[in-house]
Amino acid sequence: MKYTYVLAGWEGSAHDAKILADSLERAYGLKVPQGKFYLVDVGYAYRPSFLPPFRSTRYHLNELCARFYPKNAKVLFNLRHSSLRITAKRAFAALKNRFKIFDHKLFHTFSTQVKLVLACCIMHNWILGWGVNSFFSEEDEV
Repeated sequence: MKYTYVLAGWEGSAHDAKILADSLERAYGLKVPQGKFYLVDVGYAYRPSFLPPFRSTRYHLNELCARFYPKNAKVLFNLRHSSLRITAKRAFAALKNRFKIFDHKLFHTFSTQVKLVLACCIMHNWILGWGVNSFFSEEDEV
């Protein structure tokens, strides 16, 4: 549930594959550790260290009933891929629930909005790693 890399500042209309390419080309951009992989959605082309689901194969968990048994390796892979991607979606939901500023249209400049996203991700990771602030008693947190 922690963020390991954040690239803020792209427009919402930019294609995810273009943002990924940009993050990989930057000097201090996204680096995939040796032997590790990142899950990506079906909109991405295959590239080393990034695993999209198989195309033309069942993918979403809600398409599969409780008595469904995967008939081949591709369907099983897509089923597991989908269940793992839900964890990534939970991380974004946790960030949005923790920082209500994301619920409203921001009136800040674009530059400030980028900094807010980065600051919230840093604080989110800090809270997950260190928990409750020991400098304040529970009485003060009303």
